Amino acid sequence: MAVLGETRSWSPKPWQFRRYNCDFHHKSEVILVQVNPGESFTIQRDDGQFQCITGPAQVPMMSPNGSVPQIYVPPGYVQQIIEENGVRRVLVLPQTEFHPGGHSPLHHPPPPPPHAHLQAFIPHPHIMHPPPHLYSGMAGGTGDMNPQYISQYHPAHTTIYSEQGQFTHTLLPHQEGVSLSWVAPSRTEGDDKPKEGEKDPAEPSFTYEVSVSYSDHAPCPACVCVCVCIFRVQAMCNCLQGIPSEPVSFTTLSCEPDKPSPPRKASGTKSSLVLQWKAPCDNGSKIQNYILQWDEGKGTDTFEQCYYGPQKQYRLTKLSTASRYSFRLAAKNDMGVRYVSIEVVHIMTSCSVPAPPLSPELIQSGVTWLCVRWYRPAGSPKEDEISYVLEMEEEGSVSERRTHTAFVVAYNAEGKSNPSGVSEFTTAPDRPGCPCRLAVKGKPHPTSFRLTWDPPKDNGGSDVTKYVAELSEGFSGCSWNQVYSGSAVECVCDGLSPGCSYQARVHCISAGGESPLTEPLQVQTPPVPPGPCQPPRVIGKPKAREVQLRWAPPLVDGGSAVSSYSVEMFAPQMEEGREVYQGSEVDCTVGSLLPGRTYGFRLRAANKAGYGPFSERSEVTTGPGAPEACRPPHVTCKSPTCAVISWETPSCNGAAVSEYRLEWGAAEGSMQMCYTGAALSHEMRGLLPATNYFCRVQAVNVAGVGPFSDAVLCQTPCSVPAPVSNVHEDEQARPLLYSPSTCLGLRWEAPCDHGSEITSYLIDLGERQPILTGPVTKYIIQNLQPDTTYRIRIQALNILGAGPCSHTFKLKTKPLPPLPPRLECTASSHQTLRFKWGEGPAKAQPTDSLQYHLQMEDKSGRFISLYKGPCHTHKVQRLNESTSYAFRIQAFNEAGEGPFSTVYTFTTPRSPPAPLKAPRVERVDESCEVSWETLPPMKGDPVIYCLQSMQGNSEFKQIYKGSATSYQLPNLSSSTEYRFRVCAIRQCQDAPEIIGPYSSTVILLPPRVDSPGVSGTTGSKAAEAQKPKRSMTDEQFSFLIIALLAVTSILIAVAIQYFVIE
Repeated sequence: MAVLGETRSWSPKPWQFRRYNCDFHHKSEVILVQVNPGESFTIQRDDGQFQCITGPAQVPMMSPNGSVPQIYVPPGYVQQIIEENGVRRVLVLPQTEFHPGGHSPLHHPPPPPPHAHLQAFIPHPHIMHPPPHLYSGMAGGTGDMNPQYISQYHPAHTTIYSEQGQFTHTLLPHQEGVSLSWVAPSRTEGDDKPKEGEKDPAEPSFTYEVSVSYSDHAPCPACVCVCVCIFRVQAMCNCLQGIPSEPVSFTTLSCEPDKPSPPRKASGTKSSLVLQWKAPCDNGSKIQNYILQWDEGKGTDTFEQCYYGPQKQYRLTKLSTASRYSFRLAAKNDMGVRYVSIEVVHIMTSCSVPAPPLSPELIQSGVTWLCVRWYRPAGSPKEDEISYVLEMEEEGSVSERRTHTAFVVAYNAEGKSNPSGVSEFTTAPDRPGCPCRLAVKGKPHPTSFRLTWDPPKDNGGSDVTKYVAELSEGFSGCSWNQVYSGSAVECVCDGLSPGCSYQARVHCISAGGESPLTEPLQVQTPPVPPGPCQPPRVIGKPKAREVQLRWAPPLVDGGSAVSSYSVEMFAPQMEEGREVYQGSEVDCTVGSLLPGRTYGFRLRAANKAGYGPFSERSEVTTGPGAPEACRPPHVTCKSPTCAVISWETPSCNGAAVSEYRLEWGAAEGSMQMCYTGAALSHEMRGLLPATNYFCRVQAVNVAGVGPFSDAVLCQTPCSVPAPVSNVHEDEQARPLLYSPSTCLGLRWEAPCDHGSEITSYLIDLGERQPILTGPVTKYIIQNLQPDTTYRIRIQALNILGAGPCSHTFKLKTKPLPPLPPRLECTASSHQTLRFKWGEGPAKAQPTDSLQYHLQMEDKSGRFISLYKGPCHTHKVQRLNESTSYAFRIQAFNEAGEGPFSTVYTFTTPRSPPAPLKAPRVERVDESCEVSWETLPPMKGDPVIYCLQSMQGNSEFKQIYKGSATSYQLPNLSSSTEYRFRVCAIRQCQDAPEIIGPYSSTVILLPPRVDSPGVSGTTGSKAAEAQKPKRSMTDEQFSFLIIALLAVTSILIAVAIQYFVIE
């Protein structure tokens, strides 16, 4: 029988547990083998190697079926199984019972073959030291060994005897033991004589302890091998120990060798066997020969000798096939042969190749394993050691496929059989995978939502029979409730709370078991409007004009916190309410109420989902208050300066009116108290005619002051106009309308017409005839003398008559305005024109009253202002070259603006070429090549260049003029310094040439003649000296200035920080 499953190769290590998959066996246990100090165990691995574990140690073993495996223990040891806390331990302990000859009375079978998945534990005889067989106890005791005398590493003395009342003890007879005797200790003289008054002491009871020490490596006090033993004895009385005696030594005698181990089969064929054995202990005399006997395959108890000699192996031939032979072995030395209890071993010869076995059968199957069995081939003898090989397809593992094919091959030492028939097996279905894509279908409702999911990708080999959905409130996931169980792939979760958080998960069930749970899906149900609130209640005593309300939050918030409240008020005899408060507070103050009235109030709460229902209405009655507002008073005018005001008694609101207050004023916002009393009328005197007046009345009682009535507008009768005031000269009239030298512009404010529209004004100039105007407030008087003063009065007229005259005002005419000066151009360039006009300094004086206005004509023909001020010069910039411009000028002063001059036309000249950069000079043998930059044509005019040269300290001479940008000067003097400069010349088509500025000068030094002793470095420096020095560009110069300013600023800041702040 075999178990098929997923296994892995493993080599055991000390202090490790081997844990097997539960698919292999139904039950497994861990068993600890305890190795004592000074001992060792050897573990055989799967690869055949041995690993030695030296005590003290605990070796963990895995038992495949829960039973304790057979442990091979050395002679003189026994195994003991103990269980602590559910863990079994196998203790290998020394044998406590003493046996002559040092042989263990237990029969220890050979270790079973190792399990397919369990390591074999085999003791190593060469490194395991058998413990000594010790004897310790009282007289007549059981002979148990005292743990404190167990030898770990051969101590000097070991106690082997302890008893009372005896003076001799025989350990072993003859050669394997020794008989010891000693004399009891004697009393001292002081101890023999008792003290006065005391009885004679009783005879003391002694206990003796015998210790032994071995020479070489004697394994036990039985002294089987020849060795030197040293003994000493010590007396004890009443827990007191005496002084040990002097040690006595002796040497043990030789004897027959120990019983050898049974021979084992080293190899064999159908007709031959090779046997091997190990040498036993020779007990002090060297083994000379081995005696091997057999039963010749007859199966009887009669043995014949087949080998006699010193070798430890022997080969037997001409044997029968698949036959059983019995053997036994003995060893011989000079002392003889020990035939006591010689063990017989049965060994068979090999058989022929086995027949093919039957096809394997399935016993039990799992998800990832198969339990298969097969039968022994027919006709094979029972003695034949047949092994089997179970083979199955190699592609994939057991867990990856559902159906598998396998067959069995039998083999022995002669070879393999033919494979059996192929069998097909099927593994049990596995549990399915978890459902996929768990989600909410549609939009969640306040009390329900629909879950949907997909079937699992892996059903484990069987169809899903049921889905189970679970729901947990909140995100903690502590408690889960089943909400659905069925075959559908969706369900409805209802009975939920609005605005709450839930977690949902699903798993499925098939013939293979339950699937894992899906990851929890978090779902939030939407909230609903909150429930109704309790009716609002009044806080304190209601006032006459306001009440203070308070309420509690609703009992049901709808799954969302209440964000605001709305309060509606119902006025008396009104069916519809109006909102008087909206906010998040739980109290409010409602004002603008009438005293002694009953009002109704109701409340509703709102959250994210909206407003909930209104609460029930609560009724509130206001307290008594001041009188109501009076009706507008009635005004009667007796004359333009007198009026009578009357009014009626208003509603008193529960308290009689004690007095009235009348306010009167010309403006509605500035009325003043003019009467206080209990009368219902009042007469006002000293009013202005045709004037609007406002009045209002107020009632007062013991509860307070009532509101004012509506203001009433009344107008007194009309009369003649009032006198004109504030006559002044009209400065807004410009010289375009009239000349201030011969005209006066008058402006005045219209007087009060006293209710009748003003029809005209009368202007009195004194000596001249008065001037009658229409209903205007300004007038221009013409044909006056320049620089003359006039006395003026004005009178207003309406249909009722003429009003009084105004006060006398003095006005004076302006002098005549100045004439325009002559405009001249004093300087011009291609972009600027400088003008000069009139006689006077270029800069203006503070006392100058004469100013000038310069204008220029633009492209559209309009004149625009360029300058306006007292200066006599002006510079016009940003002009175009070779362009004509038109200008005009005007003078003005206090008398007004004079006329413009005639139009002057001025033309700007052409612009010269731009300056060139310094030319580049390169020496070529006895000549040099001078090159410079190129300028583009200027508005169609070509540009040529003029190159000048200066030799030594002479003057510059022109050496080239043309349009090229380079020139080569031949025949240079080798001892003369040359200087070069270049300028651009603009060739105008209808004008002479315009020469631009010259560039900076470039110096060409004469070549330096190097002496023979001068190095090449001097020549390079001379070449560098001959290179023309280039001046810095504008950008480089600007960058240098900015860098210097930055460094200076940093230094100043550091100085201020150091000297001032610190």
